[in-house]
Amino acid sequence: MANKKAAVLVAGSWGTALATVLADNGMEVCLWSRREEQVTEINRRHTNSRFLKDTVLSEAIYATTSLEEAVRDAEAVILAATSASMREIAGKLQPYLPPEALLIHATKGFEVETMKRMTSVIAEELPSYDSRRIVVLSGPSHAEEVVLRCPTTIVVAAEEMEAAEAAQDLFINSHFRVYTNPDVTGVEIGGALKNIIALGAGLTDGLGFGDNAKAALMTRGLAEIARLGTAMGANPLTFAGLAGVGDLIATCTSKHSRNWRAGYMIGQGAALEEVLEKMGMVVEGVKTTQAAHILAQRYEVAMPITDALFRVLFEGKTPEEAVEDLMGRVRTHEIEDIAQEASAKWVP
Repeated sequence: MANKKAAVLVAGSWGTALATVLADNGMEVCLWSRREEQVTEINRRHTNSRFLKDTVLSEAIYATTSLEEAVRDAEAVILAATSASMREIAGKLQPYLPPEALLIHATKGFEVETMKRMTSVIAEELPSYDSRRIVVLSGPSHAEEVVLRCPTTIVVAAEEMEAAEAAQDLFINSHFRVYTNPDVTGVEIGGALKNIIALGAGLTDGLGFGDNAKAALMTRGLAEIARLGTAMGANPLTFAGLAGVGDLIATCTSKHSRNWRAGYMIGQGAALEEVLEKMGMVVEGVKTTQAAHILAQRYEVAMPITDALFRVLFEGKTPEEAVEDLMGRVRTHEIEDIAQEASAKWVP
């Protein structure tokens, strides 16, 4: 009997890591890429060196440049595209997506042009697919560790709990533990906004400010995430879980974090354009800072850390000036502030 098939779009580091988990679980996995040379490397050498160096991939993983071939007969389709390319890829998927397939996205960001979460973007491009069944996968999970089968715990969320549980069954194994959560909004917002705080954490490290400053930034950053998230309809408890504080810790403290590395280089004096060129990969926190800056104004939510980073990234303020502004803010009470952020706006 042939193995069940999953399709993963696209073949970046995170998509390849998720493909590895699925292959470990006995599935045949087709990775889709636009780049012929990448497809050839995966199929001939079983490596994806641009993203995961010399990691050897399972022979159950193969690649193609044909979207139709990738999703044909797939039981599950996983979208691991960048937030900027999600709409385009979801739209191209429309003619080929099997209606019974489980659809999961693993992207942490907003569409900057519309300020929409990824599930909303996908639902608009796939109108014939039941949007309640779109699953979001998030949590503290560096691709570089997942492919090495380091113990990892993530969360999946969907409006229809059966879909979330199906995703849980698809991915869970002895080194990749999966929890479910009904709060799609909160899981998406937590995964996206933590990238902003990781940029800030890298920036403080680049400035040489030490652990005290980074701990304060992470703690107050989580308050900002919860503040905007609850204003947008999320359950505040979600931000105390894997998609909130869990992902925040991993992204703000790890050498694997693109957002931390980008922030570190900016803190050391590099310009944003120089940083993005050196990284060679998408740094989601940059576009997310733009989106969150606009959303904070729309929802009338105070996000001083996000605002400070926006001014550094896009308005020419120096990191030192931004820190000085943050430290000179009007005094407030921490407990009253947190209680206000996490209380009244969420309706189950």
